[in-house]
Amino acid sequence: MSVSREHRGRGLARALCREVLGFARARGYGAVVLSTSAVQVAAQRLYEGQGFRRVGTSYPSLLGTALNFQIFHYRCELADGN
Repeated sequence: MSVSREHRGRGLARALCREVLGFARARGYGAVVLSTSAVQVAAQRLYEGQGFRRVGTSYPSLLGTALNFQIFHYRCELADGN
């Protein structure tokens, strides 16, 4: 998910995230999973604020490992009302 720079700060990403969670919940899914990079701190805050919890970390490639470029994996459980 991405919102262009000129539209950031208006709550669009938060609304999109809520819509995805509602869509999945209404269709009986138990969880939503996603990944984001370690450098996308604003995205991490958004996801954590919407009930996502970090469940893992990986590296996208050997070069990513050498550069310590991490990918964070998140999960939001839907059954408990998050």
